[in-house]
Amino acid sequence: MSSTLLQEAQNVLKIEAQGILDLIPKLGPDFEQAVEAIYQLKGRVILTGIGKSGIVARKIVATLNSTGTPSLFLHPVEAMHGDLGMVTAKDIVLAISNSGETGELAVILPSLRQMGTKLIAFTGNRESTLAKQSDLVIDVGVEKEACPLGLAPTTSTTAALAMGDALAVALIKRREFNHQDFQRFHPGGSLGERLAVKVSEVMLTGEQIPLVFPEQTLMEAIQEMDAKDLGATLVVEGAGRVLLGILTDGDLRRIIKRKTSFEETVVGQVMTPNPKSISSEIRALEALEMMEKYLITVLPIVDAHRKVIGILHLHDLLGKGEFKFHIRE
Repeated sequence: MSSTLLQEAQNVLKIEAQGILDLIPKLGPDFEQAVEAIYQLKGRVILTGIGKSGIVARKIVATLNSTGTPSLFLHPVEAMHGDLGMVTAKDIVLAISNSGETGELAVILPSLRQMGTKLIAFTGNRESTLAKQSDLVIDVGVEKEACPLGLAPTTSTTAALAMGDALAVALIKRREFNHQDFQRFHPGGSLGERLAVKVSEVMLTGEQIPLVFPEQTLMEAIQEMDAKDLGATLVVEGAGRVLLGILTDGDLRRIIKRKTSFEETVVGQVMTPNPKSISSEIRALEALEMMEKYLITVLPIVDAHRKVIGILHLHDLLGKGEFKFHIRE
């Protein structure tokens, strides 16, 4: 029995995954025009749908709002009884219906057309009433539902949800939405809270800082890096711990390729001098932006005299995997 249930679950995932993949060749000019229309929009994106499509619409609303596109959900039945008054000609209505023949949607379409509101359809039927009434049609049709009875919306709702994510991400790129924007829209979230604090509140200090002197050997530097486990060590001068350079795991890989002796080579010969550094008083968000700009994972924290007072690692800044971006060493 257990094996049969697992096979059934695996089959559902395969069907739904294939349903999403099948959307890729359907993307075209209407999708691009939808992104541009929403980007240029002076009003809001109003999503509407009934049943499971309505639930998908609500999720897309949440994603759009959190990434800089003002959106709201309009229930078609409530729209029939007065809520249509919230829609203006400056808005765009995005209607979701797999069949394109949802009765409650069909009732409000003529009114939307009369208002001059631009209408975008997410539908699996390009010949449907919804598609014919819409300015832009984005095909979210699927070959079959994962439900063995073919009754419960499964693959179709997954496809519509995925297309909503595709639209939201395309808008992120079009708007050049960045980490600072994200923090502004998520002031209460864990990531938002973490990025709003000063670097001094999240940096590592004292014995946690990997430090070596330029006259020490590469082997000693490796031992320090291994002990502190940050993928790098700072190189400092004298008792004042003035920052001179940095040595990273990436540097070590390149050194190994050159077949350099770890015992005979000193750190000062191979370190990266004058690395990027920051003050402890700037916000964590600014540190993150610097890391992303220069594609680095470690930042030394220094005072006005370049004395090392801390170190900041990307993982500690963002909470061990809550958020990621690609790094080149």
